[in-house]
Amino acid sequence: VQLQASGGGLVQAGGSLRLSCAASGRTFSTLTMGWFRQAPGKEREFVAAISWNVGTTYYADSVKDRFTISRDSAKKTVYLQMNSLKPEDTAIYYCAAAPYGAISTAILGYGYWGQGTQVTVSS
Repeated sequence: VQLQASGGGLVQAGGSLRLSCAASGRTFSTLTMGWFRQAPGKEREFVAAISWNVGTTYYADSVKDRFTISRDSAKKTVYLQMNSLKPEDTAIYYCAAAPYGAISTAILGYGYWGQGTQVTVSS
C-alpha cells in the first residue's frame, strides 16, 4: 500500500484546512484508515480513524467536534477536514492504513504510512 498525503499549509487560528490521503496498491475498500500527528519534540499521536467496512469513525478527544474524517472509495482517498484550528494543532500529519483492521489509536495498529504533511496554525 502506498499513501500520499497532501493539503497541509499555514493557516490562522480559527481557520480550516482539508487534508487528503490517496491510497494505491491495494483495494481501498479493505483499508481502515487513520490520521496521526507529531508536533516538534512530542510523540506521534492518534487523531482520527475510519473503518474499512461500515465507515465507523473515532476521534481523539482533542479534535472531537472540530475535525471530520471521511473516505471516498471512487477516488481511493481519505480526508481530514479540520475546522476551528488552534495553534496546538500545529504538527506533521500522517495518514496510515491497516488492511481489514479494526479501528486503533495505536501506531502499531497500522502497517502502512504516508510521508506526512505539515500543518502550521498561527495565533
